[in-house]
Amino acid sequence: MVGGGSGVGGGLLENANPLIYERSGERPVTAGEEDEQVPDSIDAREIFDIRRCWAWVESLFLHLTHLIRSINDPEHPLTLEELNVVEQVRVQVSDPESTVAVAFTPTIPHCSMATLIGLSIKVKLLRSLPQRFKMDVHITPGTHASEHAVNKQLADKERVAAALENTHLLEVVNQCLSARS
Repeated sequence: MVGGGSGVGGGLLENANPLIYERSGERPVTAGEEDEQVPDSIDAREIFDIRRCWAWVESLFLHLTHLIRSINDPEHPLTLEELNVVEQVRVQVSDPESTVAVAFTPTIPHCSMATLIGLSIKVKLLRSLPQRFKMDVHITPGTHASEHAVNKQLADKERVAAALENTHLLEVVNQCLSARS
């Protein structure tokens, strides 16, 4: 591990000097998106960044806000977008098939936070999307030394449920999902 400050977990930073990327611009909200009478399908941009878009779901309006771009990194006071861990181009959505796939890229190949980052993305999607959606959160192929093991954990519903029963782990995930001041 490389020395430095401490992250959410309180330990030493693995990547003390990550590359920081500029945030992409906010998407302008169209009149059609604001019209509550018009059904709005869910697409990759909405998963990546939804500012004020309403979707008609099972007789309810679901307000989706900055889904994954604003998730906080567990080690650094930066978002996953600012570290280029998530990008809109690595989000695939099929509203008719009710599927969402998000590939994320850890900042270093041996990142010990990869499972926590993937879990945070998955929890954000689980809390934000209608239950009809099947979610696949995985590491971008070839970008992590333990890619297969992490992907297997994230794909296992029972492991994810068990992880979220751990109060300490759930607290860390919630810190990643909370707004930074």
